[in-house]
Amino acid sequence: MSTTITRHPEADTLMSYAAGSLPEPLAAAMAAHAAMCGECCRELRDMELIGVALLAEAAVPDPPGGKLAAPPAPPLPVAPAPGQPSPAAATATGLPEPLASKCCLTLDSIPWKRMLPGVWHHRLPLSPGVRGDLRLVKIAAGRKLPTHGHGASELTLVLDGAFSDEIGEYRRGDIQDIDYRSEHQPVADRKLGCICLIACDRSLRFKGWLGLLLRLFGPRRKGGQGRAQPATS
Repeated sequence: MSTTITRHPEADTLMSYAAGSLPEPLAAAMAAHAAMCGECCRELRDMELIGVALLAEAAVPDPPGGKLAAPPAPPLPVAPAPGQPSPAAATATGLPEPLASKCCLTLDSIPWKRMLPGVWHHRLPLSPGVRGDLRLVKIAAGRKLPTHGHGASELTLVLDGAFSDEIGEYRRGDIQDIDYRSEHQPVADRKLGCICLIACDRSLRFKGWLGLLLRLFGPRRKGGQGRAQPATS
């Protein structure tokens, strides 16, 4: 499915991802976005080519008498033609390929757990010892998350539906890139609801409701399945 994407990550986030220095949860969100966004895919390819050239210039010589050994080039994403979505934008799973491979799920088989009324989540595993959080979040139509800030950085990728907050509106394929200076309250589209991938390299900071954070990150019973559903009274 073709997607018009208007919200992209900050340039420093793209560069950190291309250099391999982005924290694991944020890198997972970036990989999923790049699979959906032809523009960012092309930018990443250009950044990686520049990086390969710089590494080649700084290569050290082989044993005495040998020639300079350029490092091997990393695999580069296939950049689609301008105006076209990435080939991996749509898969049979309903999820971008990097995310589908990581979680081994389809959009309609995610084992949601209830977070709040009208809000469900599914936490994705990170490597042992890695700090941060990576999870899928489903918000019913018209529902909102509590106002919250961030310990450091957060990337939110829209996988289905749409949401809006104090910053603007985000639709399928759009990614929101915010840091510790931002507080916001995402509200799901009144008709479509929203399913997002949310990646943080620190814990969220919720305002009020002292026990809310524990409820958000603690185990809950399974909620609705599949795509975002309309809110019920």
